[in-house]
Amino acid sequence: MSMDSYGKVGGKNAPHDSHLINNPKEVTVKRMLMLLGAVVLMLAILLVGESMAQEKKKADKKMPSQEEMMRRWEESMKPGEAHKKLEAMVGTFDAEVKMWMAGPAGEPTVSKGVSENKLVLGGRYVQQDFTSEMMNQPFSGVGYTGYDNFNKKYVGFWIDNMSTGMSTMDGKLDKDGKTYVMWGKMDEPMTGEKGKKVKYVTRVIDNDKHVFEVYDVTAYGDKKPTMQVTYTRKKS
Repeated sequence: MSMDSYGKVGGKNAPHDSHLINNPKEVTVKRMLMLLGAVVLMLAILLVGESMAQEKKKADKKMPSQEEMMRRWEESMKPGEAHKKLEAMVGTFDAEVKMWMAGPAGEPTVSKGVSENKLVLGGRYVQQDFTSEMMNQPFSGVGYTGYDNFNKKYVGFWIDNMSTGMSTMDGKLDKDGKTYVMWGKMDEPMTGEKGKKVKYVTRVIDNDKHVFEVYDVTAYGDKKPTMQVTYTRKKS
């Protein structure tokens, strides 16, 4: 077959794809895709612009002067009235320890101990050295309690010879000025539980007596303690 019989390019009998060009539905889809692409591109440009503006704002934020930074640092490190309130717990105390091993509804085990508390690091913290017996074994522990000027809260931690973990806590002094309510988390190796919510309450009765309570909030709520330690100042 000759080329003339099939039709020359552009000739009368030449085949063409007019159905691809003149299909209204396909033209509409193409236009929608192009419009969608343009919208996505515009959104991407706007997001990048917003991000750059935020970064510029951070970069333009003026740093405080050297003098101002020194003033803030000195203010945050200086012991104040919040630290002075802890002095009621400084001294040597006899301790009566009650523990509700099976939960607050049962009977507690009772043991005796001694707590030596002193101010350390320029009056910023109370260091507690505690000795007692637990389950007929010698028990000793060390705790620190202080006030964080920067975060405006009381903080503390505890370590002892019956655990390789460290208990940390933080909280506030109630409006009565005598009750410290702090919160922390506790791991329980015997049950495999981790991060149990715990409430710690210290009630200052007077200058010679204060009571420390632990509430296993996860297991029993915060109405009845699972441990209570009553500290009474030793008479000289």
